[in-house]
Amino acid sequence: MKLSDVETGKTVLIQKVGGHGAFRKRILEMGFITGKRVTVVQNAPLKDPVYYRIMDYNVSLRRQDAALIDVGLVEAEAEEATAGEPLLEASANEHGESPIPTNNDPQTHTSTRSGSHRKKLRVALVGNPNCGKTSLFNLASGAHEHVGNYSGVTVDAKEAHFDHGDYRIEIVDLPGSYSLSPYSPEELYIRQFLSSPETRPDIVIDVVDTCNLERNLYLTMQIKEMKLPMVVALNMFDEFEQSKSELNIPLLSQLFDIPMVPTVGRVARGVSELFDAVVALAENPSTSDRDIKIPYGAILEPSIESLTQKIEEHLPLAKQLPARYIAVKLLEKDSEIEKTMAQLGEKGGFILSAVRYELDKMKASLGEQDTETLITDRRYGYIAGALRETLRPHKSIVRTQTDRIDRLLINPIVGFPIFLVFIFLMFECTFILGAYPQSWIEALVQYISDGVSSLLSDGPLKDLIVGGIISGVGGVIVFLPQILILYLFISVMEDTGYMARAAFMMDKLMHKMGLHGKSFIPLIMGFGCNVPAIMSSRTIESRQSRLITILVTPLMSCNARLPVYVLLAGAFFPRHAGIVFFGLYLLGIILAVLLARLFRKLFFKQEDIPFVMELPPYRIPTHRSVLIHVWDKAKEYLQKMGTVILVASVIIWFLGYFPRAEVEKRTEARITEVLNNAEVHSAKEREEIIDSIRLVGHTEQQEGSILGQMGKAIEPALAPLGFDWKMSIALLSGLPAKEVVVGAMGVIYTGNNDDSDEASVQLSERIKQEVRPDGTHAFTPLIALSFMVFVLLYFPCIATVTAVGREAGSYKWSLFVMVYTCLLAWVTSFLVYQIGSWLGF
Repeated sequence: MKLSDVETGKTVLIQKVGGHGAFRKRILEMGFITGKRVTVVQNAPLKDPVYYRIMDYNVSLRRQDAALIDVGLVEAEAEEATAGEPLLEASANEHGESPIPTNNDPQTHTSTRSGSHRKKLRVALVGNPNCGKTSLFNLASGAHEHVGNYSGVTVDAKEAHFDHGDYRIEIVDLPGSYSLSPYSPEELYIRQFLSSPETRPDIVIDVVDTCNLERNLYLTMQIKEMKLPMVVALNMFDEFEQSKSELNIPLLSQLFDIPMVPTVGRVARGVSELFDAVVALAENPSTSDRDIKIPYGAILEPSIESLTQKIEEHLPLAKQLPARYIAVKLLEKDSEIEKTMAQLGEKGGFILSAVRYELDKMKASLGEQDTETLITDRRYGYIAGALRETLRPHKSIVRTQTDRIDRLLINPIVGFPIFLVFIFLMFECTFILGAYPQSWIEALVQYISDGVSSLLSDGPLKDLIVGGIISGVGGVIVFLPQILILYLFISVMEDTGYMARAAFMMDKLMHKMGLHGKSFIPLIMGFGCNVPAIMSSRTIESRQSRLITILVTPLMSCNARLPVYVLLAGAFFPRHAGIVFFGLYLLGIILAVLLARLFRKLFFKQEDIPFVMELPPYRIPTHRSVLIHVWDKAKEYLQKMGTVILVASVIIWFLGYFPRAEVEKRTEARITEVLNNAEVHSAKEREEIIDSIRLVGHTEQQEGSILGQMGKAIEPALAPLGFDWKMSIALLSGLPAKEVVVGAMGVIYTGNNDDSDEASVQLSERIKQEVRPDGTHAFTPLIALSFMVFVLLYFPCIATVTAVGREAGSYKWSLFVMVYTCLLAWVTSFLVYQIGSWLGF
């Protein structure tokens, strides 16, 4: 029987795990190994994926993945036999008192030493996602944190420092990971960080969820095999106590030869004692140096010992990493270790040949098994054996609070409506409530702009500061309120555990598009602003799905494009403007779906990691963690986006401003001639003539500017779309931000970039009357539609392009987005205009 065929509520035993490559490895490491019990908890509203419970934690699998796992029904007698026996060893909680210290100050041990004379200690925080690791880091970091940047990697690791006793502790918060297998950027980065001599920490703190020890200790075992000094933080110990389970902490610490300290990072309980243990281990490493080896069994051990000896004799790498660790990794067919061996020349080649020999020798003994499965089984077997000696779980049939909440929030009937209401509220608050502070910021920028204008005399310097620098800065900070509100919602969704449920419900629909369930959030937020939408894609664990989401998010029609739609749809489709709006948004969605599927087939023919997603227990987030999360994103937005947008705005200003001397001279001469013309008697008539001259001057200056010449240069390429050079200039001006398109059209067609209602009406009337040298109308309904389609699809704003490069990890993806969106816009607008012309519109 396949796991995918098991009915809701049934418990089964895993008999065999199929599949291969990254999928099989990840499934095994998440605990889906032979002999483990799995309970089917609930189906998603669309019947896929499925919510399972294994090793006392919740996880979701797609049905197609669950179909690769063979299971058998659990006998009733076996089910009853699971009641825990009293622990033979004395419990750490035998007197009924909590083993967690009540001191809630993580830095209580002071010293008279000055900071410059303190001994330094470098500590790395590792742990599974949702284990509370970042809460511990936030307690320690205070105001001293910064994002590390290690040899160009794309994965962030935060650093902080604080004083504890006689030590200055430098702490690094590494990304959350379930294992050290190199199947995701995070896992590879963590392993390189821990193994490289340049970054290897003095001590590792492994933060584990005490309520889910069996799965969390798998990462602990992998780090232990690297022989790194380590302290385990038994975090969320308050929840463990509430479950009425019992744990013999001294015995468990002895079995793993690792100091273990119970903590509640959310409220800082036990944190000071945790760093006391870190300092004690640093001062006396011999307290945790027993060479504990996982017994990998009669089949594997001879090969491991043989390879270990050869590695010690022939490889310099053995001085950085334990030879036994390297041998085990090679038998696991670890791709990164194999690459390292291949780069070591003849010696590395010799070791790889020895590995192949050992694998061939074991084939007959392994049968249908493989070394990866056997190694994973043995690691979990060691953990299970230790927990049998030390852990007595409290067996209860009472439904947990998480189960009760899930029955409502992912209910097949009401789950989707609740989710859509939440998304609607997030959308409304981000872009409706955010509009108020956004307007205040715009007013402040305008006030500063007016103040600077009144202080400076007319000339290039004034125009540069007002039209370039202040405008550029305003273009950055104007989106800050939306960023803050968006990440407030996202942080709450992540910290409560609801983000995982949203992805669980949406995965089937998103998977058909070649995306991940969590891709829904960035795509829906893209209708407001592409920048925060792309930044929110970092919640997607799969790099492939994250990258595809980033690449197609710019096709979602953001608010910045709306002024163009309002202007042209209102002018040329006044009775059907709503239909035009809907059609444009729908076109972006359809193209995003098609391109997501295309990118999946072109770039990623196979999933990098399977959709094996933990569904963490619901928890109430702390104010501190939410505010830190929101502030981090806001600060990052201002730092990373601000400089690029500012530079781009200044460049566009420069291109549109110069040259202008000759045009200004001719314009002033014409105005002087009108003022000296005695035939013009009426002041109103004189004013109208001067306004007309200034308009002609603006048009000539725009046409003769560097930007105008660029528009003229690309006019032949855009002519098949129905565009002339003026439209080309407007499109080029919109590169920094799409809001600029309408302002540029105002300058070109009316000589006024004001965005007031009166100016908009004037611009609307002017473009309807605009004619070309051949007498044809510059704008027709068909050309207006073609122009709106082009604005929808072409080059995203500079902020979006910057966000793409930042979140994708390479600015080559920024270049790719710039190229493909322009090509897509040209082809789509070409089809709209040419087919429309052929049909007689």
